[in-house]
Amino acid sequence: MPKPGIFEHDADLIWWHDFVEIVRNLLVKSGIEPRQVLAIGTSAIGSCVLPIDKEGNALRPGILYGIDTRASEEIELLERELGKDTIFKRSGSHLSSQASGPKILWIRNHEPEIYEKTCWFLTSEAYLVYKLTGQASIDIYTADGYAPLRDVRQRKWLSEVAALVTPLERLPQAYWSHEIVGEVSEKAAKETGLAQGTPVVAGTTDAAAEAISAGVANIGDMMLMFGSSIFFIMKTAELIQTRNFWSANFLEEGAYTFLGGMSTSGSLTTWFRNQFAQQEVEIERQGGQNAYAALAELAAASIPGSHGLVALPYFEGERTPIHDPLAKGMWFGLSLKHTKGDLYRSFLEAVAFGIRHNLEVMQSEGVQPGRILAVGGGTKNSLWMQIVADVCQVELAIPEQQIGASYGDAFLAATGIGLFKDLSQIKQWVRIKEIVRPNPEIYNAYEVNYRIYRDLYKSTKQIMHELTKSLMDNPNP
Repeated sequence: MPKPGIFEHDADLIWWHDFVEIVRNLLVKSGIEPRQVLAIGTSAIGSCVLPIDKEGNALRPGILYGIDTRASEEIELLERELGKDTIFKRSGSHLSSQASGPKILWIRNHEPEIYEKTCWFLTSEAYLVYKLTGQASIDIYTADGYAPLRDVRQRKWLSEVAALVTPLERLPQAYWSHEIVGEVSEKAAKETGLAQGTPVVAGTTDAAAEAISAGVANIGDMMLMFGSSIFFIMKTAELIQTRNFWSANFLEEGAYTFLGGMSTSGSLTTWFRNQFAQQEVEIERQGGQNAYAALAELAAASIPGSHGLVALPYFEGERTPIHDPLAKGMWFGLSLKHTKGDLYRSFLEAVAFGIRHNLEVMQSEGVQPGRILAVGGGTKNSLWMQIVADVCQVELAIPEQQIGASYGDAFLAATGIGLFKDLSQIKQWVRIKEIVRPNPEIYNAYEVNYRIYRDLYKSTKQIMHELTKSLMDNPNP
């Protein structure tokens, strides 16, 4: 985060450290011969905008997903030129900080020398596929996030938008996530230790791959991912367009998704640990209790409602349902009686309130998940899961398998070479470890704080924007 609202990732670090080194180590530790690897599927942070030159070199760090809010002016420009309703109809959602098209335009406007050298605009997992195969690609699910350059129903790039953003020849061919794009090249084989000629499928973003890992197989299944941010993906039988959420094709033909997410979740608890839990961190360093577990115990010693303390989790703006990149976080109601446990619990409750806000707006627009599968690092905190269940009055099914997106990557690869008929067969491989059920008696204990949570944003939105804009205009050196 070099500046407020700017989030980037080093593409070469992804390749050399996160992929090459890990693959080499895995081959050695597992004892598996490279030829025993039948196919390769990848996923990575997304959606991301990464310009590469004709030699395949990354020209700048990748621009990340909705937490990167640099392209606000480009969003306004594209809405004026194309019309908000037209964009919504074609793209499946309104433009927001999640959209990749405005970020490409930002590069064109602010980094013309990089723009001119660009041969392809890829995303993170597409860069891995390119490094493996030499083929430029993008999966259809991620391509739908390149609004307003994409027609979500016809599944094609829009030539009439190209003049405003970038020529279509700079946008790669789109594939279903399980389709084979190419094979491991001689160069990639030497670098990774993988066998030359191994099939490589298109892959997808991390959240979509994790939805497969979680067991999203039936219509109405929804993955709720507790990572550094919150992201949810619900499988639908048709494209559902609403004003507050996103919709896209899913990972194979005939399946669609209903999408949303919050900008911060685990990043909040990490920030709290780093700033306020030095004692717990030191105990963990010396071989004692995990710092997060210690904080969870402090939060459990508090009460529902955190003794009247309400937090807003908008530390890096917010995605759905308010779509406000300028929103800010806060604690409201602080007194000298509040403890570290109250403060930490208020963060856990704030994320739960944000999830409830999303679910309520979804329901108002006629969308209701049939089953919620909770995954990610946050599910290790049983108190947090119970808070979410109680605040939202929903059941959370927690899968036994918590490897993450790589489990879905492997299933995509297996489907690509015909070992499985389709992705719905993942349900044969996913077992539910635990179902967290809501306590109806606790629900009312959160009502006052939830109402205040909703009112706080409305009451402070204007001054939030004023503060954020001042920070963007005068960032710290």
